[in-house]
Amino acid sequence: QVQLVESGGGLVQPGGSLRLSCAAIGGTLDRHAIGWFHQAPGKEREGVSLISTTTGTTYYVESAKGRFTISTDSAKSTVYLQMNRLKPEDTGVYTCAAGPSGAAFAGPPLLRGLAAAGSWGQGTQVTVSS
Repeated sequence: QVQLVESGGGLVQPGGSLRLSCAAIGGTLDRHAIGWFHQAPGKEREGVSLISTTTGTTYYVESAKGRFTISTDSAKSTVYLQMNRLKPEDTGVYTCAAGPSGAAFAGPPLLRGLAAAGSWGQGTQVTVSS
């Protein structure tokens, strides 16, 4: 039942950077899986990255590897997505989702489970354009 609020989106040129924040309100993110998802205009939402605070593991889809970094600040109950070398195809709404996590390591199965059953924020808009 944690409430999530995303922020940090904006307009950036190709090759630029943004840091997105996902703040948890009314609860902590300990023993949770937290993921970032991207939805381009007219397209289905797709997973980008996730982190498990239970196992201390992270996962990135291929398009995000080497460009994006997911991290947590437990004291602030916040998850970040550092986005570097942004491309026009990164444009869209970014949302975070969180759910209680057991012993599963970060990977595609956990990401799919989070997408299906997690609690969601409202999203923040990222526009990559010259």
